Amino acid sequence: MALTGLDIYKLLPKTNCKKCGRPTCLAFAMQLAQKKANLSDCPDVSEEAKKVLGAAAAPPIKLVTVGSGARQVQVGEENVLFRHEEKFYHPTGVAVTIDDDLSEAAFNDRLKKINSLKLTRVGTEIEIDLIAIINKSNAADKFAEAAKKVSAGSHLNIILSSASADNMKAALQNCAEKRPLIHGAGAGNCEAMAALAQEKKCPMTVTAQALEELTDLAERAKKAGVEEIILDVGGGNPKEVLQKLTKVRRLALKKNFRALGFPMITFVCDEDPFQEIALASTYLLKYAGIVAVNACEPWAIMPLLTARTNIFTDPQKPIQVEPRLYAVGDVKDDSPILFTTNFSLTYYTVEGEVESSRVPAYILSVDTGGTSVLTAYSGDKLNDKVVAKAMTDAQVDTKVKHKKLIIPGLVAVMSGKLQETLGWEILVGPREASGLPSYLKTVWKA
Repeated sequence: MALTGLDIYKLLPKTNCKKCGRPTCLAFAMQLAQKKANLSDCPDVSEEAKKVLGAAAAPPIKLVTVGSGARQVQVGEENVLFRHEEKFYHPTGVAVTIDDDLSEAAFNDRLKKINSLKLTRVGTEIEIDLIAIINKSNAADKFAEAAKKVSAGSHLNIILSSASADNMKAALQNCAEKRPLIHGAGAGNCEAMAALAQEKKCPMTVTAQALEELTDLAERAKKAGVEEIILDVGGGNPKEVLQKLTKVRRLALKKNFRALGFPMITFVCDEDPFQEIALASTYLLKYAGIVAVNACEPWAIMPLLTARTNIFTDPQKPIQVEPRLYAVGDVKDDSPILFTTNFSLTYYTVEGEVESSRVPAYILSVDTGGTSVLTAYSGDKLNDKVVAKAMTDAQVDTKVKHKKLIIPGLVAVMSGKLQETLGWEILVGPREASGLPSYLKTVWKA
């Protein structure tokens, strides 16, 4: 049973030294019980207390690492059911499948296509993380050859999926150094797969339809010495899969049920790519640690990666661009200068409209902590002094020979103060970014 805050408090030094960053030992104990603090934050805790509290302080969901090096994928170690309660920490790994029974040409073409799944969204590059090699041929030699090709020809982390321990062993000979995820352990081959995972120091999955059987398989894998386990709740209709994903997450977080305290993986296969990505997105949001799909077209992968980016963004820390002066097009010393905030969505909306106008211009991104124009203004994060500092830092006066600044129409009220502070002529732009093309072509050029 999980220790309460008072149980933990009894084992702490009770000195209220504040070395942990909390005002009292009781406050620290309460945060430790809620998984919002680490035992290592207390430098004076006794060895005896460490032994007792070590397990209690461990995250309710085990952290599992797939792959090696800088591109490795870490999943698990989440503390909450809903992002607004805190935030989610380890983004879901996105995998695309490749079958080992494809012809050499088809295999190479698909591998090339998968490797190129890197997209740009609001100035940020997003891409998939893993490639799942499916032992569709049921042959050890083909599976091993596919693993060799992917290991040598892809920067992505690897999932090896086969129900045969012998085939898995053959494939691991060609890619074990990449620390792939071993997928395919069930009731009949759990010990054999666990032996391979233990020997090669790789993470593994256990697969079962019923949660009771899944618990048993996880325990069997742990007894075999495997620490990094990922749960596969199996197929079934979307309602059943979603229910099982939610039950496992709730059992781990709310009941501290350590036997199922592992991240989860889902394989989504549907003839309709729209349905496939919709299901994969659903499982990503609730609560798969890795989702694997067959679709490998950019238009299909984009919404899945976008959903991941959105849900794993810290809700208290908006996506921001670097606050500086940006040149859009072939700017000259008579090009217009506009300013907006450094909230990514705001900046890229403005940038897109300036590009479509075909009028080369400078855009000054003002640091407002990643908030939009009106939000920043109402919170006094956007005022004449902030804009003046941004212009000085960017050395705007060295870029153009004129002294005219276009400001967002939503903060037209700032025009008087800005003109007084800057000594520049202030032009009030449109209220919406969509009005910029017309404004730049008519008002500015006039």
